Amino acid sequence: MALSNGQNHFLDLSDAGGDILAAMINDAQDRKAKRVSWAKGQADSDKPLEGFVLAMIFEKSSTRTRVSFDMAMRQLGGTALILEGGTSQLGRGESIADTARVLSRMADAIMIRTDDHSKIIEMAKHATVPVINGLTDRSHPCQIVADLLTVIEHGKALPGLEVAWLGDGNNVLHSVLEAAGLMKFNVRVGTPAGFEPDQEFVDLARAGGARVDVKNDAHEAAAGADVLVTDTWISMGQDDADEKLTAMQPFQVNDGLMSLAKDDAIFLHCLPAHVGDEVSESVFEGPQSVVFDEAENRLHAQKSVLLWCLGKL
Repeated sequence: MALSNGQNHFLDLSDAGGDILAAMINDAQDRKAKRVSWAKGQADSDKPLEGFVLAMIFEKSSTRTRVSFDMAMRQLGGTALILEGGTSQLGRGESIADTARVLSRMADAIMIRTDDHSKIIEMAKHATVPVINGLTDRSHPCQIVADLLTVIEHGKALPGLEVAWLGDGNNVLHSVLEAAGLMKFNVRVGTPAGFEPDQEFVDLARAGGARVDVKNDAHEAAAGADVLVTDTWISMGQDDADEKLTAMQPFQVNDGLMSLAKDDAIFLHCLPAHVGDEVSESVFEGPQSVVFDEAENRLHAQKSVLLWCLGKL
């Protein structure tokens, strides 16, 4: 998202576009391959971000986003620092705008993981360095870069791919749909009535040439799919959990649903998982599950996102 300040912000996948997204995946593959058997903290040989600092703001809990961005900066030769929402001045009412302007003078890029997407828009508006979306209630673009890398690693081409999403029409699905339009794959959304994704993202995917079918039937969504994807049914801070859990039960990814997909289909989940809710233990721990490859690929994907944002890709 190149605002008036001219930065390569990464607030949604369309900020980079399809060609750059493909370049990120290729770069991530190359860098990952060169690091086989290396110590995790050893910097890449070219150290492209040596001297650069990433400021990370967390207003929501995190494991993979926190560790992957920290390690990404280390492997690229740079450093990262962490600000917790509750222990920084943001927690005492300092404005997003003022925080953006201060951090822009002390760091080379800002990653923020928060709730309201308007906060990251405000951050990007006032920052004079790139701003990266580490998750908002609208979208999760960094996760999808890792997901696409994982799909390709497991021998599946993106154009024409059949992806089945089972469960809540949430922020992760929004970014899947955005990626579908950019990379020309199809999405079958299986979700209970009333929990569909925002129509904006369905329309965006279709405008990009993807076929998107929104079904209130899990079996129709899973039939013939190359990839089955789900996420936790109850996101951080959501209310009415009991009612939602009841509605979601028919959309659990279990052996029955996996059997409807193609024989070589894979299972993705961005984690953390609630095994027994959105996915059965037999699928989560089974041979078609690639969730821990997917989790590792957050690191490799973040590196390429950072390089693009900082003009090195």
